[in-house]
Amino acid sequence: MHIIVTGFNHKTAPVELREQMTFTGEELAPALHRLRHMKSILECVVISTCNRLELYVISDQPHTGSYYSKSFLEKEFGIPMGDFVDHLYVKRDEQAVRHLFTVTCGLDSMVVGETQILGQVKNDARVAQEAGVTGTLLNHLFKEAVTLGKKVQSETEIGQNAVSVSYAAVQLGRKLFSTFTGKTVLLLGAGETGELTAKHLFEAGANRVIVVNRTLEKAEEVACRFRGEARSFTELIPSLREADIVVSSTGAPTAVIEKAAVQSAIAKRIHPLFLIDIAVPRDIDPAIHDLDNVYLFDIDDLQGIVEANIDLREQEADKVGVMIEEQMIRFDEWLQTLGVVPVITALREKALDIHEETMLRIERKLPDLTEREKRILRKHTKSIVNQLLRDPLSRIKELSVTPEKEQALELFVQIFALEEELATEKEKPEESVRSESCRPSMLHPAFTGETGIRS
Repeated sequence: MHIIVTGFNHKTAPVELREQMTFTGEELAPALHRLRHMKSILECVVISTCNRLELYVISDQPHTGSYYSKSFLEKEFGIPMGDFVDHLYVKRDEQAVRHLFTVTCGLDSMVVGETQILGQVKNDARVAQEAGVTGTLLNHLFKEAVTLGKKVQSETEIGQNAVSVSYAAVQLGRKLFSTFTGKTVLLLGAGETGELTAKHLFEAGANRVIVVNRTLEKAEEVACRFRGEARSFTELIPSLREADIVVSSTGAPTAVIEKAAVQSAIAKRIHPLFLIDIAVPRDIDPAIHDLDNVYLFDIDDLQGIVEANIDLREQEADKVGVMIEEQMIRFDEWLQTLGVVPVITALREKALDIHEETMLRIERKLPDLTEREKRILRKHTKSIVNQLLRDPLSRIKELSVTPEKEQALELFVQIFALEEELATEKEKPEESVRSESCRPSMLHPAFTGETGIRS
């Protein structure tokens, strides 16, 4: 079996193509069923975001699996394969696993270290599992990927440092104010970056937003998004007196906030005034730096913070790379244990048959047993079998990842006389094996930690 990922992202495909090839939440489950029934595809998960579309499949034939993944995309979106194939990447087995781990850790994102992708991967994997199109391999792979992503978030600082101007402004504000709760934000102008900064401040706890703009209609449109209030430009001075944080992003050719206006606004106030000038040319007179209890930062200040934080994220990315390689080793060790699954299954089935035959003989010899007595006997005899199996099964799983695994498995089969059971397993029809691979949850004891017989 082969793990294959076929897809594109913001690095390999233009936005015009990414816009055409995406799945909404409602479209994803039906699409997964169609992908699952393509030739040679035994399990599948589709990751669909604004910046990437990736098909993760388990296939019995690597070239066939990747071809039918591409064919699926062609049929789903009605776009000739030749129009998008040059934008695709295809990764198999170890490379596919490393790619998924890199994605969930935020190293493959447009903004390195962003955490949103982890939630998207987790959600799309859940949709696939609930749709019944995943099995042992992809269930375990995505569980490990999500666990690694969470570990990276908690044990490194790759996502802790702002790498956008708007977030950098919020980061500065946190140093000045212990909390944004109860703070008033004055947004001067309706520029996109200024509005985004105000949005982040609002989401961080600021409970009042005043929007001042030369066009009152535009101010009202923006203020509505924050449940705030719109004011005309003539009300700038009184608005400054009410504000704790000012975000300015007009397109004015000269400064619109003079030193004298700020001096008037801060008279008799106790709390500091935080000014963020995102405009180019600058909106706020640099002389304001000289005023007490006033903190002014312009676009260059914020950009410097962003660049420093990008450097910090890149340093953390090296740590994440080490964590990914460690996880790759653990996943490879787990893959090695899959060779022991048929042997474990054979021993459990043989034990189950022996137990069932023994119970039938007991019931024939003791026909007067009540149903309660039968249940008690069945429970305790199963417990005996399970305890006898526990250590041998644990040992063979340990041996299955050693260089001597082939000899160990052969000896294990001989000791427990499992040749007949394994031969029967190999004779199962192909569709039965295919169905087994695509169970929606990992029920096999090799993956649940169980070693005995189910009640």
